[in-house]
Amino acid sequence: MKSLNVLFLLFVSTFLFTSCGDDEVATPKTIVDVVVENPNFTLLEAAVLHAGVADALKNPSITVFAPTDDAFRAAGFANAAAIQAADKNLIASILTYHVVGSLVPASAIETKNNAEVTTLNTAKVYVTKNAAGVSVNGAKVTTADVKAENGAIIHIIDAVLIPESRNIVALAQANPNLSLLVAAVLRANEGATKVVNILSSTGPYTVFAPTNDAFIAAGFPTAAAIQAAPPDVLAGILTYHVVSGRVYSTNLVTGNVTTANGGTVAVNASNATLKGKANTGNTNIIGVNIPASNGVVHLINSVLLP
Repeated sequence: MKSLNVLFLLFVSTFLFTSCGDDEVATPKTIVDVVVENPNFTLLEAAVLHAGVADALKNPSITVFAPTDDAFRAAGFANAAAIQAADKNLIASILTYHVVGSLVPASAIETKNNAEVTTLNTAKVYVTKNAAGVSVNGAKVTTADVKAENGAIIHIIDAVLIPESRNIVALAQANPNLSLLVAAVLRANEGATKVVNILSSTGPYTVFAPTNDAFIAAGFPTAAAIQAAPPDVLAGILTYHVVSGRVYSTNLVTGNVTTANGGTVAVNASNATLKGKANTGNTNIIGVNIPASNGVVHLINSVLLP
């Protein structure tokens, strides 16, 4: 019996010692662990592994705006293979653009539009807090303050944030769906108002950019047709599509907004429409929050007429 008691005590002692040892070596879970464990972050996990930024995300003093799988798919990354096929440095640049090097809980975000916040990418993101909630570069925070055990913070967002070094003109030139807008800008620049200079300057500006279909519907089916129009007339129309400041979709409010040509455009934020002074119907915003180095671009489906 004494032998059995001794064995039992040895077993209990060994178990307690092992348990204490496990507690001592256990480390708090990091943002990387949270991402790996969340089934909605499989593409974010793939991006982190591909870019090799896992160590940076283990820092306990960071805040991450984390895009979901749906956000990655909407940004053109259909699956993990698409992420693996992308340039590693590009993915790293995108991911570090989502990371702030300090703890920023939702309660610490000021109620204002476009508060500048510097990311680990060194570029700035623009955080808005208003009645609709918190957003960053127009991407909505769908779940705030998900905390890792080590203290780091995740805000889940519904879009991927893309850092952009091109200005509004260069961005339009790279978009085949805006070729007629580019032709109009270049033709207008031949007049007194140097539209290219305006849209290439520091800004920032918001441009409601008519697509090619919008120009065709307005009677400008080709670049030749645009070239035949008077430059100053085109300049008046184009500057009617430009608003001072970065106005992301989450910053839009219903009412009149003053444009660069001095006129006003009526905004209906509830259904994402605009109405120019001489337009008979509403213009729909069909693509939002396209970033430029000097502002933001929204695509619209008709030409606004002052």
